[in-house]
Amino acid sequence: MKIKFLTTILVLVTFSIFAQEDHYCNKAHTARRFFMHNGERGPVANDEFDMKYYRFEWFIDPAVKYISGTATPHFKVGKSSLKNISFDFTNQLIIDSIVWHSTKLKFTQPSNYKLEIELPVTLQAGVFDSISITYHGAPPSGGFGSFNQGTHNNTPVIWTLSEPFGAQDWWPCKNGLEDKIDSIDVIISTPPAYRAASNGMLVNEITNTNGTKTYHWKHRYAIAPYLVAFAVTNYQVYQDNVKLSDGTNMPMVNYVYPESLTTAQNGTKAHVKALEYFDSLFITYPFKKEKYGHAQFGWGGGMEHQTMSFVVNFDWGLLAHELAHQWFGDLVTCGSWVDIWLNEGFATYLEGLSRERFPQTIDDWQKWKSGKVNSIISSPAGSVKVDDSLSVNRIFSSRLSYNKGAYLLHMLRWKLGDQVFFKAIRDYLNDTSFSYAKTHQLKQYMEAASGQNLNSFFTKWYEGQGYPTYNITWASTNDKLKIRVDQTTSHASVDFFDMPLPFVIKGGNNMKEIRLENTSKTQEFMIPTDFKVQEVQFDPALWLVSKHTIKNNPNLISNVDDIVDAWTVAPNPATSFISFTTPEINKTRYSIMSSDGKIINQGICDQEKVVLDIQYLSPGHYVLFLTTGVKVQKVSWVKL
Repeated sequence: MKIKFLTTILVLVTFSIFAQEDHYCNKAHTARRFFMHNGERGPVANDEFDMKYYRFEWFIDPAVKYISGTATPHFKVGKSSLKNISFDFTNQLIIDSIVWHSTKLKFTQPSNYKLEIELPVTLQAGVFDSISITYHGAPPSGGFGSFNQGTHNNTPVIWTLSEPFGAQDWWPCKNGLEDKIDSIDVIISTPPAYRAASNGMLVNEITNTNGTKTYHWKHRYAIAPYLVAFAVTNYQVYQDNVKLSDGTNMPMVNYVYPESLTTAQNGTKAHVKALEYFDSLFITYPFKKEKYGHAQFGWGGGMEHQTMSFVVNFDWGLLAHELAHQWFGDLVTCGSWVDIWLNEGFATYLEGLSRERFPQTIDDWQKWKSGKVNSIISSPAGSVKVDDSLSVNRIFSSRLSYNKGAYLLHMLRWKLGDQVFFKAIRDYLNDTSFSYAKTHQLKQYMEAASGQNLNSFFTKWYEGQGYPTYNITWASTNDKLKIRVDQTTSHASVDFFDMPLPFVIKGGNNMKEIRLENTSKTQEFMIPTDFKVQEVQFDPALWLVSKHTIKNNPNLISNVDDIVDAWTVAPNPATSFISFTTPEINKTRYSIMSSDGKIINQGICDQEKVVLDIQYLSPGHYVLFLTTGVKVQKVSWVKL
C-alpha cells in the first residue's frame, strides 16, 4: 500500500512533518482514525474453525454509502467440536438473519466488533459446514476508510480498503493473520450506469429484469481477509496483454475513470514490462490463471488488493509498488503486523528494482537510493521490527517499515551477492506460497542459500535501532593502500554494525572496487595495489545505510612498510585447491590477485588451516595476500 497525496487539513499538517520521507509510502498519516473509531484492536474471532470459502452477494449503489446483502462463509471445524461460532463484525450494521440449513440462528453482539452465533447442534471436529448472514446498513469507516463513498468528475464511487483491520467494518470475517480463505465469489448488483470491480476473474455480467446489472467475480486462490475488495462506479474497461516467463499469456485488466482513460492507458502499457520483469526475477506471477489488474479509486495512493490493485493514478512508482505486493503481501503475507516489513519493505525495494532495471529519469536508481537513505538517517532511532503493533501509525511508518525495510534487503543483497540473495527469495516464495510468514523464516532461507549465520545481521538491522557513522582516513604508497575505519552508532541498542564495506579506489586511469570486512569499531586495513591510489570513495553505489566522513592522511602510512614474503601455500603449482596456515584466526583476511592486478577472491580466515577451492580459476600466475591489521604477507603461486 502507498499513500500518494492527502486531503484533510489534519493529514496535510501531519504530512509536513514527514516531508523528508517518500511521499508515496506513509499509510500512517490517516491511521489514527481507526482507533478513534474502533476502540478495539485486532481480531476477536476464535481459531476453532478454518475458513474454506465465502460467497458474497451485495447490492451497491455508489451514490449512497450503504451495503445490503448476504455473506455465506463455508468452514471446516477444527480439532474440537463446535457449538458456537464467532466472527469479527461491526454492530453498526443491522443483521436481518443468520441461517443454517434453513434454520434461523440466535446470535449476540457482546461488543462493538464481536458477533457470536449459537448453533442448533454441536458440529464435530473435521466437519464442513456453512451459514448465511444477511445484513444491511451504512458501514463505519475504520483504518484508512474501510468502506468509502465519494465522487470523481461529479460521478459517485464506492470502494473498500480494509488493511489492517477494516474488513470487519463491512463483512463478517476472521480478521487476523492466521487463516486465509481458500476461495471466494463476489457477486455485486448495481444500477446500470455502473460497473463493479473485484478480485479474480469476471465470469458473468448480466442485466436483471429490474434494470440493475450484476457482476460475478470468481477468485480461486487463498486470500487474506484484508485483501478482499470491490469498487463500483462508471468505469471504462480495457486490458493490456502480458507474456509471463513460462509462456502464459495473461490479461492486465484495468477499470479506470473515463476522464483518466488516456493517462491510464499510457501508464499501464508501460507497466507491462515491470510485471514481466518481476515474473522473471522471482517466481511466475502467482495468480496467472486469473489476471492482474487495476481499479481506480479516490483514496490518496494505492492498495494491493489481490489480483486487482486499487490506485489513485498511474504513476510508475505507485504501479510498481502495488504490483510487487502480489508476491510480497498477497502470495506470502506477513504473519504478524510486527513483521509488516515483509510486505512493505519488499514492495518498496521492488519499486526500486524496477527503477534499476527501467530508469524513468537520469540517475533514477541512484536518486531512489539516496532518498531512502536520507529518510532513514533523518532520525537516530527506530527499528524495522514494529515495537508497537497496536499503533497503526507505527505499523505503517514510511521511514521504518517501508524505507528501512527496503534497505535491509538491499544490504542483504550486498552482503550475500545477487545470485544467493535472489535464490533465497525464490525459495522463500516457493515454500511459503499462499500462507503467512514471519521474519525468522526469511532469515532461514537467506542462511540456507548463503551458508552464513545471519543472527548478528538481523539482530542489529531488524531488531536494533539506528545506523552506523564511519569516520575513514586513508593513505597510499606506490603499491599499497592503508585504510582506517572508526565506527560509531546512532542508538545505544546497537554497539557495532558488522558489515562489509564498499570502496572504490582510483589512480591515473585505474579504478577498482574493493570490499573490506568491518569486524570491529576501530579497524585498519592494508591493501596491496598495482597502482598509486589518488582517490578513495566510500560506498558510492549506496549499498549501506550510514553517514560517513573520509579524508586522506599521509601520516597514516608514512613509516610503514609491512608487505613481506613470509610463508608458502601448498601445493604449488596447484590444480583444484590451495591450503595455508593463518597467523590469527578471524583477524586475518586473504585476497587472491591475478597477474593483471585484479582482486578476484577475498574473505576472512576462520580457521587455522585454510583450504580454498581454485577450480574456477583460469591457469596462470597468482598472488595470495594475508592481511592482519597493518601487516600484509604475500606469496606467488601457479594454477595449472
